[in-house]
Amino acid sequence: MSAKIDPITRSVVQHRLSSIVKEMGEAMLRTSYSQILNRSRDFSLAICDTRARLISQADHLPVHVGALPWATLAVEERFKDIKPGDVFLLNDPYFGGSHLPDLTAFVPVFDGDKRLLWTIVRAHQSDIGGATHGAYNPGATEIWQEGLRIPPIRLSEAGRPRDDLLDMLALNVRNPREFRGDLAAMLGAAHLGEQRVSKLFREFGAAVVEAAIEAILDATEAQTRAVVSTWK
Repeated sequence: MSAKIDPITRSVVQHRLSSIVKEMGEAMLRTSYSQILNRSRDFSLAICDTRARLISQADHLPVHVGALPWATLAVEERFKDIKPGDVFLLNDPYFGGSHLPDLTAFVPVFDGDKRLLWTIVRAHQSDIGGATHGAYNPGATEIWQEGLRIPPIRLSEAGRPRDDLLDMLALNVRNPREFRGDLAAMLGAAHLGEQRVSKLFREFGAAVVEAAIEAILDATEAQTRAVVSTWK
């Protein structure tokens, strides 16, 4: 660990991180367009580090959150020139996605020039193209019949949106207005998380936050091992 951490500071940082992903969820709930998000809450929020370890998550869908480390790893492996203001997007299950309607947005969090964390939103789109509305196709014999496959792509570069990519995505779905609105909600929630984590860095210092994260993960491992040790 880069800094020593006491239990109280660790607990404060842990609860701050938990409150950040919960606030991201409230932003999604209040700004998304489709009822599958603003009523059914078919979305999940998380914070991962640059090693693709899950640091914090909100209480949404375990099937979403469980795959996010692999999605984070896919972005890390694909892009080596990540800058502040970048936004990344994917949905392909071969890059850590779940089913194709679940888009995942990533926003990097920096402390100065050093990139430390990701704020992440995964949300189910009402449509993602393919042979059937909503991408539920029991007659599909290959993945291309299920919808548009998106590998890790850079949707915004240093704060500048890639409108050409956004137009291409919206052109391939049946409800482009709803799609654009839901995607905007996702990006807004991810950027909100970035702002809150950056504030946490300013208040405690990045070294303290990093040390707290290591302590949180160590404590989680110890608790898990204690439970597993009781199994026959």
